Amino acid sequence: MPSFLTLILYVLAGAALGSLMLLTGIPAAPLLGAIVGAGILSISGQIEIANWPLGTKTCLGIGIGTVIGTGINQETLGELKILWKPALIITISLLITGIIVALIISKILGVDPIIAILGSAPGGTIGMSLVGAEYGVGAAVAALHAVRLITVLLLIPAVLNFMGFSDKIDIPK
Repeated sequence: MPSFLTLILYVLAGAALGSLMLLTGIPAAPLLGAIVGAGILSISGQIEIANWPLGTKTCLGIGIGTVIGTGINQETLGELKILWKPALIITISLLITGIIVALIISKILGVDPIIAILGSAPGGTIGMSLVGAEYGVGAAVAALHAVRLITVLLLIPAVLNFMGFSDKIDIPK
């Protein structure tokens, strides 16, 4: 099958499940659905693994960064004046915890230390996978982050709802 057609099938699988997940009311449902949809197609072995054209991930990363960046405004900067201390504490504690967890799983489970450190780093799937690719372990790092991301996207909204914060979001009916 031509590689262009393969990529279209992956995009369609991600778009289909991402669109379907919109009906669930789960925060970040389109992202979660796209990951699962494309992942299921890839795991199925029915079509070859996607070989994205050079620069595709960079362009998508720039696009995602731009979308996130447009959400930064004067109000955000005002909040950062208050939140910089918690942000610093959260960042440092996640880095230290990630390194400790990485060293433990590397030692106990025999996982390559580079994969363990990058896989437990508090970063996004795209960013950490790109760093992992520089070390030749991008796919393994992406797998760890995909599992983490899917788990977090499913569990955290449930935890917030359990804690009584469900009135803060609009769930489509």
